[in-house]
Amino acid sequence: MTRSSIRGRPRGTTSHRSVRVAHAVLGGTAGVVWLVLPAVTRDSDVPVAVEPDRPAASAVARDARNGEDDGTSAADLVLPLVTAGAVAVLAGYGRLRRIRRARTRTTPGGAAVEPPVPPLADLDGSARAALVEADDCVRTSREELGFAEARSGAAAVADFARAVREAEAELSAAFRMRQRYDDGLPGEAAARRHALAGIVGRCREAGRRLDAEAGAFDRLRGLAADPGAALEVAEARFRELTGRTGAAQALLADLGGRYAPSATAPVAGYAERATDRLVFATARLNRARQTADAGDRARAAGHLRAAEGAVAQAAVLVAAVGRLAAALATAAALVPAALTGAEAELAGAREGPARAPAAAAEVSADEPRTRIPHADAALAAVREELTGGPYDPLGALRRIVRAVTPLAAGRAGVLPVAALLVARAAAGAAAGFVATHRGAVRAEARTRLAEAERLLAADPPHPLAADALARRARELAEQDVRRHRRPAAEADAVLGGILLGGAPDGGPPPSFGGPRTRARRAAPP
Repeated sequence: MTRSSIRGRPRGTTSHRSVRVAHAVLGGTAGVVWLVLPAVTRDSDVPVAVEPDRPAASAVARDARNGEDDGTSAADLVLPLVTAGAVAVLAGYGRLRRIRRARTRTTPGGAAVEPPVPPLADLDGSARAALVEADDCVRTSREELGFAEARSGAAAVADFARAVREAEAELSAAFRMRQRYDDGLPGEAAARRHALAGIVGRCREAGRRLDAEAGAFDRLRGLAADPGAALEVAEARFRELTGRTGAAQALLADLGGRYAPSATAPVAGYAERATDRLVFATARLNRARQTADAGDRARAAGHLRAAEGAVAQAAVLVAAVGRLAAALATAAALVPAALTGAEAELAGAREGPARAPAAAAEVSADEPRTRIPHADAALAAVREELTGGPYDPLGALRRIVRAVTPLAAGRAGVLPVAALLVARAAAGAAAGFVATHRGAVRAEARTRLAEAERLLAADPPHPLAADALARRARELAEQDVRRHRRPAAEADAVLGGILLGGAPDGGPPPSFGGPRTRARRAAPP
């Protein structure tokens, strides 16, 4: 196992260290030899006569006599001195290593060197930003997938649809972790850090999954090679939505005459916003055609993608009007039955603790007696609204359900149906608003919406909690939009996330993929 003191170093570190030790030993040896060499080569101070005719044996004898005269040879001192120098060098290196190890070890007697821990607020901000980015990537990828499927068919986009579903699963897990974090779970500081890191990791995995398919998705669409076919699909959807937008405007006017203003408030102005999106789409489709005819297909692809985003959001706005109209009609038909069922539940609750409501099994026996007067007042107010003129059917159902459900024992099956209708309407309204204003909506609103959708999809569902979370998500999203600083140009497109911003013309449009690839097709001015 790699020691902690050397973990993270390059593989060549050990070999480099050995080279440095060898260099040190050789350098010390060379220095000692340099010091001793003069002693080896120095002659006696007494001049020696040259005797060229004397045999070599006499020279050897003379050298022996000189050695005897000196007592010892200087050459005999070289090996001990070299050994002493090498030992000194190695001892110095060993001491240096001990000092370094003492500074980095985690045993008692040495302080551990750890990387600085970022503040919890910084980790929290990173997690929020990762959630927003991943959510935007998933939403954009799902929108563009619809255009690809309309042109190439469901079989051709099956792998990309699976990638989007897998990214959605990762993102849903990240939102669930964020909701628990906001609820104070876990409570320990270290565990909360781990939770934030887990959120970021889930978001990165969602983006990675989309990025992995982005290149193949581009090849399938072929916008940069031939945007003509994709232009035809976008223009067909544009023409269809133009007619539906006019119908949505007429429907809103009709709803305003039949119901109270609070009933249509969730979609107020949606027909006009859909028209604005289509006007933007018209301009971008025209520019896409012009640049494609001029042979600049890369620019055409950018303009086309921006037009597709606007058309997709216009469809969301128009669909929200139709969905609310259907929910209001269903609620209006359900209110009388809900009143009757609520009265039956209250009558049973008045009979005493022996028939305590199942929905209130965890409350005290005295609590039904305190809730009954409040429920009676809520039902009386709803009856008065029914006879007083236009009213809000969904609002009336919400008050009935909230007042009576804590006392309900399952006597009237209409109340769970009413609760689901109300919660789904609230979640749908919040989802439409977030989708068409995602350039400004922050992480908290998206988290509450994701949790509301999770509770509605649970088995069994939890409509009361889901309704409260969805309404809170809508409130937070509206606050984010009011705080949003809009650029001078292409304001609605940036607010809606159709363009990414960062440039006077609104910047490039997002596209299928994760954070690494979502802006790869620029829309030039």
